[in-house]
Amino acid sequence: MIIRTTTDPISLHDVPNPESHPCVHMGDGDNGIDVYFENETNRQTFLHMDVEERKVLVGDASDDYVAEG
Repeated sequence: MIIRTTTDPISLHDVPNPESHPCVHMGDGDNGIDVYFENETNRQTFLHMDVEERKVLVGDASDDYVAEG
């Protein structure tokens, strides 16, 4: 499952018409997250951020899955 977020993580603004904005895909071809940015500068800032530890989220696509929390 691909999760799509249209909130630019640098500016925290919503990205209208995400198809015409820069994007980063994190994950493999079938699972991951697409992060859209207002502009290329914000995308580059995101790509060059030093992150101490990356978190990996694992979902459950089964019909009986109930999210907790």
